[in-house]
Amino acid sequence: MSPAARRIVTQARRVVVKVGSSSISGANTGQIGPLVDALAAAHSRGVEVVLVSSGAIATGIPYLNLDARPTDLATQQAAAAVGQNLLIFRYQESLDRYGIVAGQVLLTAGDLEHATPRSNAQRAMERLLSLRILPIVNENDTVATQEIRFGDNDRLAALVCELVHADLLVLLSDVDAIYTKPPHEPGAQRIAYVPAGDELAHVELGDIGAAGVGTGGAGTKIGAARFAAAQGVPAIVTSTSAVDAALRGDDVGTWFEASPAD
Repeated sequence: MSPAARRIVTQARRVVVKVGSSSISGANTGQIGPLVDALAAAHSRGVEVVLVSSGAIATGIPYLNLDARPTDLATQQAAAAVGQNLLIFRYQESLDRYGIVAGQVLLTAGDLEHATPRSNAQRAMERLLSLRILPIVNENDTVATQEIRFGDNDRLAALVCELVHADLLVLLSDVDAIYTKPPHEPGAQRIAYVPAGDELAHVELGDIGAAGVGTGGAGTKIGAARFAAAQGVPAIVTSTSAVDAALRGDDVGTWFEASPAD
């Protein structure tokens, strides 16, 4: 990470962090603790942190005695209803170690597309942050339909950045950066820096990941990071295990340069 990028990270006062389903559910539920450690460390430095967390459906699946992610909407909604409760409980249980209180914020695409609910969401988020509450945002999967879904929480995180006027977006997954091709393939090289406006047309994208519980992948992260960068918000794409280093401004992941202000 360049000195200029490091300064942006260390001086950021409001940060949106997004974590994917596969990073904090199933066998990786234990990663919630280290993730919270990193968020709490930033919080203690005075940073206003918003966490956009997937994982409601993935967390609820075992409690519905299902072997895999459901494909029909009604069962996805049922799994989300069960899983969201458990997911927030797990986060709050971990945040209790630092005396930090979480606030649950569930959004649908329509909430951010229409002026009145968007204004309500923005006002609520601003008040939560002013009270030093850590908002945990997710798509409202229990009521969202296929026609109005965000599609993935990477895009939601970028839209939340715009909503709260964040200084930085951090997108987390199982992979430590964006690579020129799927990182397990020979010749794959980490892309450390993406200039503003670079469409990364040369990048070969893989699938959504081995866990099969999420809906995103490198493509959605690139799209979300580029959207945020176009709005003037730089972004880092890295792994969940590297979140503490990313929030300290260490040279990890892929840095997306923000477009200059008009």
